[in-house]
Amino acid sequence: MQRTTRACFRLVPLALAMAMSSPLYAQDDVPAGDDAMAEFESLGDAGVAKTQLPSLPGLFARALDNDAKLSRQRYELEATREERPLARSQLLPQISASGGYLWQDSTNVQTEPDDFGLDQPAQRPGEFDEHYWRLQLQQPLFSLERWRKLSVADAQISAAEIQLAVVERDLALSVSEAYVKAYLASQRLGLLTSQEESLELQVRQASRAYDLGVGNRVDLLEAQSRLDQAIADAVEAENELDNALSELERLTGTRPDMRGLAVGELAEVALQREWGKPATWIERTGQNLNVQLAREEQNATEADTSTRRAGYYPELNLNLSYSDRESDDQLRSSEDYTATVEMSVPIYRGGYTNASVRQGEARIKAGQAAVDNERNLAVQEVRTRLRSLNGGIRRLEALKQAIESSQLFLDAAERGEQFGLRDMVDVLDARASLYDQRIKYVDTLGNYALDRLALQSAVGDLESDDLADTMQLLASMTANVNVPTAME
Repeated sequence: MQRTTRACFRLVPLALAMAMSSPLYAQDDVPAGDDAMAEFESLGDAGVAKTQLPSLPGLFARALDNDAKLSRQRYELEATREERPLARSQLLPQISASGGYLWQDSTNVQTEPDDFGLDQPAQRPGEFDEHYWRLQLQQPLFSLERWRKLSVADAQISAAEIQLAVVERDLALSVSEAYVKAYLASQRLGLLTSQEESLELQVRQASRAYDLGVGNRVDLLEAQSRLDQAIADAVEAENELDNALSELERLTGTRPDMRGLAVGELAEVALQREWGKPATWIERTGQNLNVQLAREEQNATEADTSTRRAGYYPELNLNLSYSDRESDDQLRSSEDYTATVEMSVPIYRGGYTNASVRQGEARIKAGQAAVDNERNLAVQEVRTRLRSLNGGIRRLEALKQAIESSQLFLDAAERGEQFGLRDMVDVLDARASLYDQRIKYVDTLGNYALDRLALQSAVGDLESDDLADTMQLLASMTANVNVPTAME
């Protein structure tokens, strides 16, 4: 037997009104009163107004522009991309220019022969000024280390790009989790508020019956106790909603409105019941972003180790230079053109190269272990989420049946109270059980939605369409929403 939440809420006040207007304990007639009946009718019509469900993909789009951690990672990627031109620059000509001014006052046998007992004229001036400048070009002809640094730069850039994708994925999951938590808290708050309003009327009616002498104090105290508990639960749900909305505001820079949502027709909730074999999903874990990141980081380590091994090889450079020196000392004035081919061979550096290579090889092994660890974590995540999804489906089906049974039991308890077969405590217990099961259904559906997103993330297949599907799933359980488009 399928019932909508709105229909349920209408049925509860109606049954209460019938109970209040019928003989209590099949003995005395206690009129409900015009005010009470008006309140029951207004309670039945509550929550009908349409509200706009915030767009989850739209909030994620805002988060992409607002999140500080993501902005930092983008700048990190921009900085890492400069590693390639830096490495490439070491393979291109290096041109430098230098110049200077020199003043010198020198006393020697050539500038002051008289001081040395020589009877001859000075051959060079003792004090002179000179200007000089030099232009030099160096072109590496062979440098294995410099060539391999290009591969290191490319691997670092690839790892940085994957790292940015990881941050974006984590942001999508964080926004989705906050969104679902806010939705669940809003639904719980709506259910608890309806329960609170219903209990308030129950307390008033019990108080009125007690004042007229046809009720008992136990029923009044029980109704008041249930009302106080509902108020406390509603306060807790209000805090949970505010916390979830605050988290969304931190991530997206905007605070969406998720109040006033009401549980709709549970039969309209479309669930994917078949998820396939775990082996099929496990085969896709190689596309997990954390696995890809670990693999790219290992590639960067292997490229770096290869560069370290290049330290065993010689380097060959071509050097060209031109210099011009103008001086008062004619013997110092010159104009020079030079061209040299220079080869340097590393012979012994104190064991530095050997130690550097061993360090790189150890890091390669560590990188492989990191890849294996991330793959194992991804496989475990897939298995965990699949178990949770399959268990969630069974739990949702059981809760749906329990809600229907609780609704029938509540109807029977209310009718039994009218004829004196049951007391008010039975009615309160039945109503509390119905609300608890609805809340459990909402929470279980929220966990189901998050498990589905986590499963897609575990195999590297999380996209904006998955966020839109999550929003549609939640909307299918909501009675009074207009569903926005994906990017609205």
